[in-house]
Amino acid sequence: MTDLTDLGVKAIRDGVAAGTFSAREVAEAFNANVAAAQDALNAFIVATPEKALEAADAVDAARAKGETLGKMAGVPIGMKDLFATQGVQTTAASHILEGFTPEYESTVSANLWKAGAGMLGKLNLDQFAMGSSNETSYFGNVISPWRKQGSNAALAPGGSSGGSSAAVAARLCPAATGTDTGGSIRQPAAFTGITGIKPTYGRCSRWGIVAFASSLDQAGPMARDVTDCAIMLESMAGFDPKDSTSLDLTVPEWTDGLDPDMSGRRVGIPKEYRMEGTDSDILESWDNGIAWLRDAGAEIVEVSLPHTKYALPAYYIVAPAEASSNLARYDGVRYGLRDLPDGANLQEMYAATRAAGFGDEVKRRIMIGTYVLSAGFYDAYYNQAQRVRTLISQDFKAAFEHCDVILAPTTPTASFPLGENSDDPLAMYLNDVFAVPASLAGLPAMSVPAGLNKDGLPLGLQLIGKAFDEQGVLNAGLAIEQRAGFTARPEKWW
Repeated sequence: MTDLTDLGVKAIRDGVAAGTFSAREVAEAFNANVAAAQDALNAFIVATPEKALEAADAVDAARAKGETLGKMAGVPIGMKDLFATQGVQTTAASHILEGFTPEYESTVSANLWKAGAGMLGKLNLDQFAMGSSNETSYFGNVISPWRKQGSNAALAPGGSSGGSSAAVAARLCPAATGTDTGGSIRQPAAFTGITGIKPTYGRCSRWGIVAFASSLDQAGPMARDVTDCAIMLESMAGFDPKDSTSLDLTVPEWTDGLDPDMSGRRVGIPKEYRMEGTDSDILESWDNGIAWLRDAGAEIVEVSLPHTKYALPAYYIVAPAEASSNLARYDGVRYGLRDLPDGANLQEMYAATRAAGFGDEVKRRIMIGTYVLSAGFYDAYYNQAQRVRTLISQDFKAAFEHCDVILAPTTPTASFPLGENSDDPLAMYLNDVFAVPASLAGLPAMSVPAGLNKDGLPLGLQLIGKAFDEQGVLNAGLAIEQRAGFTARPEKWW
């Protein structure tokens, strides 16, 4: 029989339903992989093998009774440690929340457990989701399972959902949750040769997710392929009255609507995305993607997104501004870390707690955000960035008058060695240059594997759709997936 850990979401769910194997057998196999890889990859902050077995036993019992099984029944997943999980430590990879055990469950994780999924553990990430390489975690770097040909140098798994991407790529879990504020699902998916989708802003509830930038944060699935992402997204999404930004819309049956035939569809190619400094292998993979979608029946048209060059600076004003507001709640009084020097007053306790609890990148973004929101600079920076954000949204609306979906690279380069950009924040921020515009506009966007570069590392292609048109994005992704024929996986060294 095929190794159970080589199976994806659909294959596991269908196999459990058919009785080919039990949910407990699946959970035990993945639990073993998680334990074996932890020292080498550091993908999990907390492993919860008992939770995976408990959920599996419940599915097996329900099947034995002839009960209807959920869409994720028998599928053990990794949960990014940004989602509150009742009774299980939730840290956002920060020292300031170390030891915090929520008394409640995030809406997204609750939806997944209701659908029959089990939890293998809480996945590592960049601290408070701030980073593009998973190097800002208080609990240490996640190591990508991939290696450059002829090199043993440790590579970045992307960020902030680096634990999620590494775990899926290394077969530690068939799928994982991610969050995407400015590319944190799509960029790590591209770096590790997996698939990930950021749905339309509001599709998935933000309730119970540790906030970074509330007008941008959006949860989404990361999995082996497009079909698995569609199945998982159906289980994650839905209206939530506890989230004021949640979309009060019926969740479509995206899986039933999957169709790689692009006949009659127009694919837009944004001319502004051919940026100087983009790796030649990335541009070649983009050209391949254009050819694949044309082969699938699509008409290729050039579109213009003229304010693209302002997206990154606008994002790095808006996101830190919201972060500085959201992170003010971590004060050492109510929960998490408290640093109370002898004789300290309340303000001194705040300062000491935050100095000890927040990492350098988090402090950097809080300071930027506080600066741009200050009285003398609010109009010059924050309001101006919000106006640019509106222009970027208008660019997309204008482009979608001429096309149904947009194809672009996910990242300007393949994965890079850990430490290479850690001393240069601007170089690190440039990793998100292709991902940020869709986030600012709140649009659905996904990354699908497109092949390997000259060093044998994965490259991803990004598809951006109209608001609420996850189906169009998934279908275009499926068309690329079938033609790319990407079957590469990291050679096991851990």
